[in-house]
Amino acid sequence: MAGGELKLLGAWPSPFALRVKLALSFKGLSYEDVEEDLRNKSDLLVSSNPVHKQIPVLIHNGKPICESQIIVQYIDEAFVGTGPTLLPADPYERAIARFWAAYVDDKLVASWMQTFRGKTDEEKAEGVKQTLAAVEHLEAAFKECSKGKRFFGGDSVGYLDVTLGGLVAWVHAGEKLYGFNPFDATRSPLLNAWVERFGELDAAKAVLPDTDRLVDFAKMRQAEAAAAASNN
Repeated sequence: MAGGELKLLGAWPSPFALRVKLALSFKGLSYEDVEEDLRNKSDLLVSSNPVHKQIPVLIHNGKPICESQIIVQYIDEAFVGTGPTLLPADPYERAIARFWAAYVDDKLVASWMQTFRGKTDEEKAEGVKQTLAAVEHLEAAFKECSKGKRFFGGDSVGYLDVTLGGLVAWVHAGEKLYGFNPFDATRSPLLNAWVERFGELDAAKAVLPDTDRLVDFAKMRQAEAAAAASNN
């Protein structure tokens, strides 16, 4: 199954597309990076992901795989022996990694987005509260999974590192935009150190976008949203 043509349908600011790019980068895999206009989705995207019509989609030898976490798992399984192994070999540890990866999307990402996109101050404050609660659990998860080492995967980057790594550039951008860092050194010293450590890896540097570019993108989208609201 390994080998062949890889094509990634994504969008450069998307933390979920970045997650897949990180997996490909750590594995040392070459691929065609197809930038999608999410306001005018390509026929290839719609036909490759007819259920959700969302990015990212990885196309391997003409066969599409959807949803970022599933794609990362597929990359790890389809390219055994190429680059590092991301998922733990032990079935229990693999299950734990998948549990916390799901937690990242279900709890952390959802609440963190609410801190920015909440329609009222109360909604945003509740988003901050839920985000910090999620981070507290992830801080404990890092301590458990890393066993005192540098990454969730131990001595080297693993599945959970890649899952959370897609958010690293947005952590810095969000701090610049809103003055809020969910992984600050006081509340979550282990994750704070991990964010800096992960961002310094060559494979991560090759993928993660520039913070200022993300800030400019976010400001542009905010201005567009404000203009649309004003017109309505």
